[in-house]
Amino acid sequence: MSLRNRTRSSGPTSLRTQLLSRSLIILALLLVLIGALQYVLMKNALFRNQAEALSLQARSIPMELWEADQEPHNRPSGRNNEALPENPRKGDRPMFFLPNMSLAKIETDGGYTDLAADNGLSAPKLTAEAYSAILEKFQKRLPIPYEVIENAEGTEQIIVFRPYGNPSSPSGVLQLGLDTQPLHAVLLRQLLIFAVLALLAMAAGVALYLPLLRRTLHPLNRMVEAVKRTDAGNLAERFPAVQGQREIDRLAESFNGMLERLEDAFETEREAKEQMRRFIADASHELRTPLTSIHGFLEVLGRGAADNPEQLHAALSSMHGESKRMKKLVEDLLLLAKLDRKPELHLQATRLDQLLLEMEPHLRMLAQGRIITIQAVPVLCRCDPDKIKQVVYNLFHNAVQHTDSAIGRITLTVNKTKEQAVLLVSDNGAGIPEEHLPHLFERFYRIDESRTRQHGGAGLGLSITQSIIAAHGGQMSVDSTVNQGTVFRAEWPGIIQSLA
Repeated sequence: MSLRNRTRSSGPTSLRTQLLSRSLIILALLLVLIGALQYVLMKNALFRNQAEALSLQARSIPMELWEADQEPHNRPSGRNNEALPENPRKGDRPMFFLPNMSLAKIETDGGYTDLAADNGLSAPKLTAEAYSAILEKFQKRLPIPYEVIENAEGTEQIIVFRPYGNPSSPSGVLQLGLDTQPLHAVLLRQLLIFAVLALLAMAAGVALYLPLLRRTLHPLNRMVEAVKRTDAGNLAERFPAVQGQREIDRLAESFNGMLERLEDAFETEREAKEQMRRFIADASHELRTPLTSIHGFLEVLGRGAADNPEQLHAALSSMHGESKRMKKLVEDLLLLAKLDRKPELHLQATRLDQLLLEMEPHLRMLAQGRIITIQAVPVLCRCDPDKIKQVVYNLFHNAVQHTDSAIGRITLTVNKTKEQAVLLVSDNGAGIPEEHLPHLFERFYRIDESRTRQHGGAGLGLSITQSIIAAHGGQMSVDSTVNQGTVFRAEWPGIIQSLA
């Protein structure tokens, strides 16, 4: 047998089998409990009814049956005595009892006489204290319960008592008993009938319960089949939210939620892999271009161009520019890696309007003749001033690249809302088509690749800007209209209200 088959055979049973077996166990326990309770109640009722019947039968026993052994002077006197027959001798006493009955007489002085020992059952004998207590109860006219006791031969009998003589001062107790074996036979017969009916009820219950159980578990079986079909390429299947069973509906909702999370996770993973693949390809391409250029100039110099001062100077200048470009690309990649891993910000209270004024001379130099306008209200916030300067430089450099040097206008605005600082960089350039707006902050994304490479950009400036603002807890947005201009908006929390 294989390991898989052994695991199946030794593993847990099916839910249907467990539900059926446990239901049968509970039903069997209930039937046993009902049977035991029925046996106890029926036994008590049967014995009580038999005791009442014995009590009535004890009252109907003729007095001569137990007075035959008494002396003549103990017989009542009067004119009626002449009509009474002579007491028969003990051996001549008539017996009218069934063979399974017993009769005994207990006198007040403790004398005990078994009246039916010859023709019936021998009567069981209680203790003297028990008979004294019974007599005392008779004198007080208290009810006497029946007793179930065995005689000397071990035969169980149900016995009842009645007084004889003067009711207020009885001369003794008459004890009448009956063998309980017929009663137990009746109880056993009823118990067997109940057991047979219980087994039939359980068999009928199984026959009716199996189809219902199969139908009840059908939605769960459908879910099992759907789970078997589910894999990384098939996460779009969903279960019906309403199947008529609250627990199954909750399970379906939970499973649908899990499928949605898995689908989102796989989609995110696919996007991350695609971005990583595109990032590696773009980074390799950006690094390969300056390396190829440097390698070409080195080959030219190795062929004798080093002896020509003009060619040597042009080659060295080109290689220097390419090395600077490659150095800038590597620095940008390292900065993005740091920002992705764990941004290290040195937050401090900073006046953003003064920060722009400090940068103004350098910005005008980078503008190369473009008109620059700075609109800054006093804004005091907590930020990393060096990182915010890099944000301003990146957004300003992007505006310079996409505006005309003769008629270009670039406006830098610092403002604030109730809780956030706001930086706006707008230009009157060619604008950005709407289909490119969602991808502007992706790494190595370029709208015009040829023009961007001509100006030395690698498509990392806006991505770095967004990472810096995100590290401050803020967000970037862009609004652009073709042939009218573009506005980049950076906002982040940290306004210091008391010093604003």
